[in-house]
Amino acid sequence: MYNPKPKFLPFGWKLLISYLILIILPVAILGFTANAILVESMLIQTRNNLQGTLSQMRDNVRYKLDDTERIADMLYYDETLALNLMRYEEGWISYETTSTILLPKFRQAVESTNQKLWLSIYLKDDNLPEIYYDSGNIDLLRVKQQYFDVYHISRIQNEDWYRDFPKEQYGKTQTWTQVDDDAKFGRISLLRRLVNTMNPLDLKEIGFVRGSVYLSELFASLDYQKIGPGSLLEVVDQGGSTMYSSGEMQTEKHSRQPIESRSGHLLITEQLPELGWTINAYVPQDLLEIGVQKVNQMTLFISLLFVVLISVVAGYISRFFSRRFAKVISVLTMFQQGDFHKRIAYKGNDEFAIIADALNRMGEQTERLIEEVYETNLKKKQAELESLQAQINPHFLYNTLSSISRLAKFGRVEQQHQMIMNLAKFYRLTLNDGRTIISIHDELDQVKAYLDIQKVKYGDRLEVDYCIDPQILKFNTIKLIIQPFIENALEHAWVGDRIYIRVVGERKDEHILLQIIDDGVGMTETYAAQLLQSRDDRQKGYGILNVHRRIQLSFGDEYGVSIYSRPGIGTNISITIPIQEKNVI
Repeated sequence: MYNPKPKFLPFGWKLLISYLILIILPVAILGFTANAILVESMLIQTRNNLQGTLSQMRDNVRYKLDDTERIADMLYYDETLALNLMRYEEGWISYETTSTILLPKFRQAVESTNQKLWLSIYLKDDNLPEIYYDSGNIDLLRVKQQYFDVYHISRIQNEDWYRDFPKEQYGKTQTWTQVDDDAKFGRISLLRRLVNTMNPLDLKEIGFVRGSVYLSELFASLDYQKIGPGSLLEVVDQGGSTMYSSGEMQTEKHSRQPIESRSGHLLITEQLPELGWTINAYVPQDLLEIGVQKVNQMTLFISLLFVVLISVVAGYISRFFSRRFAKVISVLTMFQQGDFHKRIAYKGNDEFAIIADALNRMGEQTERLIEEVYETNLKKKQAELESLQAQINPHFLYNTLSSISRLAKFGRVEQQHQMIMNLAKFYRLTLNDGRTIISIHDELDQVKAYLDIQKVKYGDRLEVDYCIDPQILKFNTIKLIIQPFIENALEHAWVGDRIYIRVVGERKDEHILLQIIDDGVGMTETYAAQLLQSRDDRQKGYGILNVHRRIQLSFGDEYGVSIYSRPGIGTNISITIPIQEKNVI
């Protein structure tokens, strides 16, 4: 009978999986954690770098603002200029003051910077002449690059930006704002008073300075390419209006917020306290993630490299141990199948060497014990068969001699002689040179000899019929397996003064079926079952149990005797034996 091997995961795979779980899992966790920390660090570093770049841009703007304020300071702190602006003399003296002192100082201030600067000086002394060009709608600063003009302060006294100018604090009061045509031409102006600095406690206004510069030049350092492609730099005023922008991104007005992600962009801000404006830098998240992707790829590559290396090492180690376990398992499998000749050839001085030596010793001892048990069982089985055979012959002999005695008692010499001759034939076939295995042909001859003895006793009251397949006569069986059932029928199955017995023999697939059928009194199903279970030799039907046990001892538990009987109808005894060739003993 085929017994499929149970499905299980081999030891080598279990060991490999254990290595992968216990080593790769921590590596994966460490890799993930390290990657997260590195990515966060890189993002922070990138933000810091961007913030630093924006701070540099802010410092460049401050430098240009400071440069313009420096020019205003040159005029503000020039005491000579202040004294000449306070002379209030008419005529030639005013003209000479203007031409020899004021204009050179104004020209020197304008030319001291590299910026495009339009310097407008408004004087409180009406005696000093105005010097300016009436350019109309033309932006003279575009034409002359550096330019100054001189006006009387009365021209701006009605302007809101002049009236709202803060109260003077020595050296501090100044304002950056867009006045007049600044917005039209994209400029912004530094506004500052000129005062008499001889007495800081009594600062009297003697003039007003307006220095105009282009926003494009002031914010020339705000180049979005320094941040990265797809970014945007913009300068917004206090009201949120965009004063200047550089970049590819088209945005709506954004509120000023701390560094945060907005619409897929990172917002970085820097303040321009001199103007009260804010520099906003919108950086695409994709630009930030370029470094993150590189870190992820490097982390993944290193992790995969570790996985491959660990897998190779784990595979080698698991194979190293699984091959040794495979040797042990192969030996145990052979032992399980009953082959104890298998041995393990193992060299070494470790636990596997101890296991191999123990299994080899166990195989040798088991093999020796099996041989001893096998020989003992054979002897026991042969002794039991001979014992059962010895029990049948005396039993039959006792019954036959009783019948011969009765014939002699009644003087039936001829029948007595015939019975004795048949008894001699029966025992000649039974002894069969001491063999317990005989052919079915000889077994049937024994049955016929026995029935011939019984016919002498019963005459016409006993009717026997044989239905035997000639092909089964050549096969072997153990002797005396049919006669006990016929004897049992003659002892217990009579109905009235006659009985009919039929002996059938045929081949069924790979076994032979022998049947003894009678039309006697029959028996109950319970009683029939007891005949094959009883171990009390004194009970009736001892011969049936005897035959059944001898067949199973010789051929196995799947063979033997079965009984079908119904009271008042008769009994059918079925004997199943395997097909045994004649040369099998």
